[in-house]
Amino acid sequence: MAKVLVVCATRTGETLKIGELIAEGIRVSGHEANVVKINTIKKETDLQGYDGLVFGSATYHGDMIQTMKTALFLAEKAGLEGKVGGAFGAFGWSGEAPDRIFDTMKNIFKMNMVGGPLRLKASSLGGGVQMAQDYGREIAEKL
Repeated sequence: MAKVLVVCATRTGETLKIGELIAEGIRVSGHEANVVKINTIKKETDLQGYDGLVFGSATYHGDMIQTMKTALFLAEKAGLEGKVGGAFGAFGWSGEAPDRIFDTMKNIFKMNMVGGPLRLKASSLGGGVQMAQDYGREIAEKL
């Protein structure tokens, strides 16, 4: 059984809800998934010991939340190369944060990423629950 860490940077709680649904998809696939808020990540060792990592941030003013940027700088030192990864986020208008996180994980950290980032306006809209759970299953398949 593999272990996955789902890290969420959220303003209104919607990104955290999506992260919980992704974790459900990972768990029903037979793996362990821990969901944490971004403020619990204090040092790069907080990101170690996992087979996969999924980072999520709301898009705010066309970018990821600042605490996610800080966590990504820590993650660069955490030795994540080759680990399974995914990126997601909630957005109101534009939704750039998941794409930027995904690109950082793929190109800078050299992680083994799923097909693309998950972008949802809300978990409760347009099949969002199913899409988030399916994203978790996609991550589990790569483990």
